[in-house]
This record gives sequence, C-alpha cells and structure tokens, in this order.
Amino acid sequence: MNAIKTNDENQVIEAIKYRPAVSVILPFDSKISLKSEMDHKLKIALEEAKRQLLSVYPDEKAYVVINKLQKLIAGLKYDMAKKSIAIFVSPLTEKVIYLDTEVKEKLIIDESFEIRDLVYNKTQALTYILLLLSAEHAKLCQVSDHEFEYLKSAFPLDTQAYENDISERVSNFSDPANRKEEVLNKYLQHVDQSLTEVLKQHHLPVFILGTDRALGHLKKMTRNGKYIAEFIQGNVLEAEETKIRAIMAPHVSNWRKINQAAVLAELEKALDQKKLAVGMKEVWQAAAHKNNRLLVVEKDFMYPAHLGPSADNIYQEDISLNRPFYIKDAVDEVIEKVLESGGEVEFVDNGSLHNYEHIALVEYYSN
Repeated sequence: MNAIKTNDENQVIEAIKYRPAVSVILPFDSKISLKSEMDHKLKIALEEAKRQLLSVYPDEKAYVVINKLQKLIAGLKYDMAKKSIAIFVSPLTEKVIYLDTEVKEKLIIDESFEIRDLVYNKTQALTYILLLLSAEHAKLCQVSDHEFEYLKSAFPLDTQAYENDISERVSNFSDPANRKEEVLNKYLQHVDQSLTEVLKQHHLPVFILGTDRALGHLKKMTRNGKYIAEFIQGNVLEAEETKIRAIMAPHVSNWRKINQAAVLAELEKALDQKKLAVGMKEVWQAAAHKNNRLLVVEKDFMYPAHLGPSADNIYQEDISLNRPFYIKDAVDEVIEKVLESGGEVEFVDNGSLHNYEHIALVEYYSN
C-alpha cells in the first residue's frame, strides 16, 4: 500500500483528533520576560505533562507526544512581539500559536484545543486607560477585569507643581481668578501630554472620570480626542477600586455595544469595496490564501464540515460521520489561520451577522 501523500496527510492532521493530546498555554511577553525565566516555566510544563501522560498511557504512546512537545518547545521563537503562546500536540498534529491575548498558565491533557475560547475571552475582557481627574489632581490607570494598575506619568499631575511657574510670570496685581485659571490650564495641558505618552505605549480606549469643571476644560484642549471613549462625571480620586469599577461598569458595557456597531459598519464598508468574504465557504477560501485583515463571527456560530477535493473547499456536515476529512468546527480552523497570518478576530452577538451568513472576513485586497 502506498504511503499517504503529504497533502492528504496534512488534511488528516487538521481534521482528526488523536490521543494522548497536550495543550500548554502560557504568558509569553518576550519584551519583558527573561529568556531564562520563560525556559524555566516551559521546563516545568514539560515535566508535568510527562508525569501526567505516563500515569495514564503506556510509555510508547506517551513518549510520542512528549518528544514532540519537547521539540516544539526547543524551537520556540523568542523574538515574537506577542503576549502569550498556545502549544498543542497529539500523535499526528502539532501547533504553536503566538497570541496578542493575556492568558493564565494552563496545562490540559486530552481535551480539545479551543482557540475560540482564548480569543473570545480576550475580546470580551476589555482593557482600557482610565484617567481620574479633578481640578487639583489626576491619576492614570490601566484597568481590565483582572487588574487595576496606577501608571507612572511623564509630568506632575497636580496643580501645585505649576503654581510657582505661573506666579513668576503673572503680576501681583493680576486678578486672582485669572491666575487660578492659568494654573488649571497649565496643569491640564500636562495631564493631556501625560495621556499622550501613555497612549504611545498602550493602544487602548480611554475613559475620563472627573469633576465637571476639570472635564469641561480638558474637553476643549485635549489632543487625544480620537482615543477617548467617554467623559464621565464623578469625583472619585480617593475612592476604593470597587466603587470606581461599579461606576465604570455600565459605561464599559455600553462601549462594547458601540464597538460592535463600529465592527458591523466596517463590514458594510468592506462589502462596498468588494473586500468582504461572506459565509463559511468564502471565508475559508480567503483564509487559506492568507488574505485576512479582520474576521468577524457570531460568538456561538459553529460549522462542522468535511474537506472537498482541494484544501480550499469545505462542505457543511450535520454530524460527524467519522470520515477521514471531517472537521468538527471549521470556525476554529479559520480563527487559527487568521491569527497566524497577522489578522484580527472579533466576536459579535448571535444574530448580528444574519445577512452575512453568521461569519465574514474583511480582506486586504479584492479578488
């Protein structure tokens, strides 16, 4: 019997699950992590995977996967500007995916590798810059579901730092109200400059939570308007984190709705420009050719399928028939292809893409 051709083997590798299987998911910020520290974490993950596999499987089956995992770890690229890494190994398949997603360390044995879950959690876990503001003081924070970090500022963020500077240039006979206004404007200019410096490092939406007077002045002078999601009234500079989060919760929720509307508008624009693949078959073909800028998919949309005569074609299945080229969920496959080629993925509410057959892909160029 002839050996399976390489092209066919690749199709089988992508389509069928085999056991034992190992998934390793780790933070992988190569810019700030020492290589030795990352090597240590990977060594621990490898040893734990080895221990668990040998406790369940015969040596000959376990070491097929252990050796593959060891080889993948040895070949990791440390020059990738990514936040995390996902490694999947089974007897016939191996994948390494570098992600812009913050993750917690995980080692999973014999469960399916769900790239959709990682990406969906990332898109739902909004990280943003929060500027807490009053007419006297300000604080810059980076906030997500799991962190509330105060950021260092490039300039002093209180009015006292600028009072002496204003005093040297303003006559003692000037109106005290005018002098106070000049101090406020000077201070807010530096607050805005500090925000500019933060945004050079963190490309994130900005919410500004502050007193009416400070908000009014900053609105008129800010140079960061395109990044500001919302100005919110509130005097919470000294408030506890829990109170600040409670105030922000409805605004963050509303921002997600606005962001989804913007994503849908981008699909309409791409459709007009003939740069939109619509439906699973078109999306699959575009992803296969790495013509991927933005994949948009309903959060619960799944597409069991089998491969056609070529790798560019798929056909929907209702259930698994255990055929060699069966794919449990082609959406997961497409997500991987888009991420690997540098594209982005956004999930939207179920039903939002009814007119696009539940999935659409914005292409770099029209076909």
